[in-house]
Amino acid sequence: MSNGQWFPPEWSGRIRALARGELSVAPARRAATVMLLRDAVDESFGPSVHMLRRRTSMAFAGGAYAYPGGGVDPRDDDRLVRWAGPGRDVWAGRLGVDAASAQAIVCAAVRETYEEAGVLLAGETAETVVGDTTGDDWEADRAALVDRELSFAEFLDRRGLTLRSDLLAAWTRWITPEFEPKRYDTWFFVAALPAGQRTRNASTEADRTVWIRPADAALGYDEGELLMMPPTVATLRQLQPYGSAAEALDAAAGRDLAPVLAKPRVEGDEVVLAWPGQEEFTKRVPLRVPTGGGER
Repeated sequence: MSNGQWFPPEWSGRIRALARGELSVAPARRAATVMLLRDAVDESFGPSVHMLRRRTSMAFAGGAYAYPGGGVDPRDDDRLVRWAGPGRDVWAGRLGVDAASAQAIVCAAVRETYEEAGVLLAGETAETVVGDTTGDDWEADRAALVDRELSFAEFLDRRGLTLRSDLLAAWTRWITPEFEPKRYDTWFFVAALPAGQRTRNASTEADRTVWIRPADAALGYDEGELLMMPPTVATLRQLQPYGSAAEALDAAAGRDLAPVLAKPRVEGDEVVLAWPGQEEFTKRVPLRVPTGGGER
């Protein structure tokens, strides 16, 4: 492997099966992930992004670097939460979904950032953000959210907090390829680390977290030192031109949110897996299993 692209060996057989019409396609579950940014304290160019490394014991993408994120909680569709910033209808238009789904997706982005990084994009008013969330009582609520004993709306109500949707901006949308048994329709957001808050490794699925410049993380991938999935690498490259977190958030409004979904096609004796607009991730596998028992 010349770079750090995550490509498990079982993918080859599943890609062939999908190309032959022999694989049933699982539905994609709604999800959200957040690229949390903070500006450099020195004179280096551009902000750093918060990343976590998935534990090597994880069945999916073990050892890969990613951003905080996870699936949507269906309970966030049908209960209005305290909300600041663009209205749900505005978010619905931006995300390409109905208003209830838009609320749930934004809630998932804010909730997962809190669950996995300890950072909460919410405040007591529409103009404030909570400061320190590291106390024992905060940790008890965070654990209840992780265990789904507490919905995010209930958490906000209990704390008297308002979700700050204006601190987020939608960046891109990727859908897990159809040959994967577990699939997600994931909206990627950008956000700046709120003043007074700090990140920590609060995720049971991660063994390490880092603040790293997107260019450095992408270089680590290129050199085969950091394992990543295509959406992670693509978004790192997209963040590189921006000199600050504010610049990245401003740029998000003009970004295309058309879903990126890899599709296989047969070319001669090969199946080609290509992500639209992402040529660097194209993979070719033989249409038939190579003799000698090896996959490639």
